[in-house]
Amino acid sequence: MIAHPPERRSGPRKATTTRIEPFPTTATPVYVQRGTNGGRRVRRDTQRIFDEYLATSARAGDRDAWQRLVERWQPRLLRHAWRLCGDPEQARDRTQEAWLEIFRGLRRLDDVAAFPAWAFRIVTRLCQRAYRRAGRDPLDGAEPPDAMEMATAAHEGGEHAAEVTNVLAAMRELPPAQRAALALFHLEHLGVAEISIALDIPPGTVKTRLMHARRKIRARLGETSDEQD
Repeated sequence: MIAHPPERRSGPRKATTTRIEPFPTTATPVYVQRGTNGGRRVRRDTQRIFDEYLATSARAGDRDAWQRLVERWQPRLLRHAWRLCGDPEQARDRTQEAWLEIFRGLRRLDDVAAFPAWAFRIVTRLCQRAYRRAGRDPLDGAEPPDAMEMATAAHEGGEHAAEVTNVLAAMRELPPAQRAALALFHLEHLGVAEISIALDIPPGTVKTRLMHARRKIRARLGETSDEQD
């Protein structure tokens, strides 16, 4: 008797839940939805668990873990500072100051899972403080760090890097406040609640900025497509 293969069901495949084993740390296991971008989502969540492991170890006095944490987060915090300051030298200075505050405050951080938003907020407040002393808004006329953003696009976008690059080009025309929120959401992979903490603004303001930014991006990309046609 010949065994027939199971019939294939038509229609979209249902997302399945996969358990990701954590690194040796106290971090809670992460459950992610596997779908079209399942591989990228798993990689991001795994990286977050690793950051929690490093933050936990660094908080306990592990110097190697602290060094790894700095190496992994220096580019991200520098990009954020550059988006806010619009000046590479100012961004480097604010990022250096931020690491001093992170080092001093890490032991008081109750939840290491909050490290990303907490670290970004430290940079945000340092930029705000510096520019208020100078009598200007830190987002007033800030220019995005093109070279650094393009490198992020090539790394994160993979085969879609060209599309991501087009989006980044369109982001240049956004108001700085909207651009900062959109970058944290799509490039740094923070959620609305985390962006609220990182930018020191209410969640409702984050949603409003993201909504307007996306509308402008879609409109701009539509114009570009029409011009190419």
